[in-house]
Amino acid sequence: MLGRRQIREKVVENLYSYYQNPIKTDVLEKNLLTEIEKIYHLYIYQLNFLVGLKHLAEQQIEIGKTKFLKSEEDINPNQKFINNQVLKLIEENRERLSFNSKHQELKWDLYDELLVKTFQRLKAGKRYQDFMKEEGYSFEEDQKFIGKLFLRYVAENEDFHDRAEGMEMSWADDFHIANSMVQKTIGYLKEDEECNTLIRMLKDDEDRNFAVRLLRASVNNMEETEKKIEERLQNWDLDRVSLMDKIILIAAITEFDAFPATASRIIINEYVEISKVYSTDRSNIFINGILDKYSKDLNRIN
Repeated sequence: MLGRRQIREKVVENLYSYYQNPIKTDVLEKNLLTEIEKIYHLYIYQLNFLVGLKHLAEQQIEIGKTKFLKSEEDINPNQKFINNQVLKLIEENRERLSFNSKHQELKWDLYDELLVKTFQRLKAGKRYQDFMKEEGYSFEEDQKFIGKLFLRYVAENEDFHDRAEGMEMSWADDFHIANSMVQKTIGYLKEDEECNTLIRMLKDDEDRNFAVRLLRASVNNMEETEKKIEERLQNWDLDRVSLMDKIILIAAITEFDAFPATASRIIINEYVEISKVYSTDRSNIFINGILDKYSKDLNRIN
């Protein structure tokens, strides 16, 4: 599920879009929740890719059985990959299957060029070949192998990124979130235990309300918050602050004001980390300084 850090990131992204193209607040809030839901689609799309690799391997084994002149590998195929216990649990997950039945566009065709190309790269890799040579089956080893496979051939696969972004532009900013969700899913799987659920996007109504309230308050108090930022700039004009830095500060100061129960250090740390993802190299130092000053001005002791 999305942590508060990721929720804050999505709020910042939507504020950035709003600043450039203002729309009605209720539409903006709807867009925020829709974008959060779309991360789940990317998460399923990635899981489906792993299952697609398994199905492609099974297909090749079946093709080998039909050959007129069979090699030893065709006669006695190595089934270690297709019998990977973690892949089987993902494949049989009921929530994934149910979601796919309603979203056929997230499924992978076995003749898809990207899937085939990735499978060929996978088979040629040393890690795959070493894994296939190992005798016996260990859930722990299966889990470790699929975790590394995902990182190498999905999370770090630029061709996969290009394909996904072509389907949904907002996914360009969401890969690190979906990647984390897939890694957690692989890590949560247990030997001899069915896995019929997946990670939810929002834990509960409290997280949903946090997202909507933070976005709404940021928009409604934007001009006032900009003045608070300007008052704490030293020998610097607000117009010279980059738009992304300004948006991050608006969200952070709004959270200080609208969520007094949240510790100051948590708010500062969260938005400093967000600046490292979305802004320039030294923005985190600038943002930390402004937020630290604002926290002290509020006499926040937490």
